[in-house]
Amino acid sequence: MNQAASLQFERMMDELVLWHAVPEDERSPAPAWWWGPAMAVLDTHEPMRQVWCRELGLDDGSSFAEGAHVLITLFAEQTSLPWPDDFPRKAEIRDEDVRELHPQPSDDSAFQP
Repeated sequence: MNQAASLQFERMMDELVLWHAVPEDERSPAPAWWWGPAMAVLDTHEPMRQVWCRELGLDDGSSFAEGAHVLITLFAEQTSLPWPDDFPRKAEIRDEDVRELHPQPSDDSAFQP
């Protein structure tokens, strides 16, 4: 397998472990940057490490291609992607972080008839 693809997949699996450690209701959506490493190994039939197989819920000796299919299904039902600060846990928005947006002169709604 291509060394760059292998390194990217390894990084993604390290992030997946962190992501799975967060309770599901507090977990961010799967990050878009996992798509590339998954696609890079989609046709690779070499067996993955046992620890990766277990993390993905696959049998020992499963291929990178099988792992890629599991990862791609994470995106199937998603309707949004996380911001980098929202990974692996959804960021909490504190009241002091919320600002009211006031109409600006360039905004047509600022000039009421």
